[in-house]
Amino acid sequence: MSSPDKKKGNWKEKIFHEMVEYWINVCYLTLVFAAFTQYRRFLLAAHDITYENYWVAVIEALILAKVIMIGDVVRLGRGLEGKPLIYPTLYKTVVFTLFVGVFTALEYAVKGLWTGTGFMGGIADFLGKGHELLANCLVVFVAFIPFFGVKELGRVLGQEKIRSLFFRS
Repeated sequence: MSSPDKKKGNWKEKIFHEMVEYWINVCYLTLVFAAFTQYRRFLLAAHDITYENYWVAVIEALILAKVIMIGDVVRLGRGLEGKPLIYPTLYKTVVFTLFVGVFTALEYAVKGLWTGTGFMGGIADFLGKGHELLANCLVVFVAFIPFFGVKELGRVLGQEKIRSLFFRS
C-alpha cells in the first residue's frame, strides 16, 4: 500500500471512529434526556398539564453530542489527565457543563436574531429561564459524571478493554 493509500485509510478509520463515538454519545444522552422528559411529563400530568415535547430529548442529544465532540477537538478539560481518575472526570464534567451552557446561550442569541428580537433579546430570553436553566444545568452535570467516568476509564485502560468488559463474557 502506498503512502497516500495508507493516509486515505487512516482518514476513513478516523471518520468511522468519530461517527461511532458520536452515535454512542447520542444514544447515551438520548436515554438520559428521555428519562427526564418522561419525568417532566409525569410531573406536569399530576397538575393536569399536557406535555408533548418528546422529540426535544433526541434533538438535544444530537446537538449536545456534537458540542461534546467539538470540546474534545479543542482539547477542553484536558488539564488533570495525569491525576487519579476522579479529578479529570469531575473536572471535565464541570468544564463541559459550562461549555454546554455557553452553547445554549449562543443558541438563544441566534434564535433571537432569527425571530427578530435581536442578539440581546435572545440572551435576555435565555437568562429569563431562571429555574429551568438551573435544572437543565443540574441534569447535564449529573449525566456527565458517569459519561466522563467511562470515557476516562477508556482513555486509561483502552477502548477495546472497556468494550470487552461491558459486552463480552
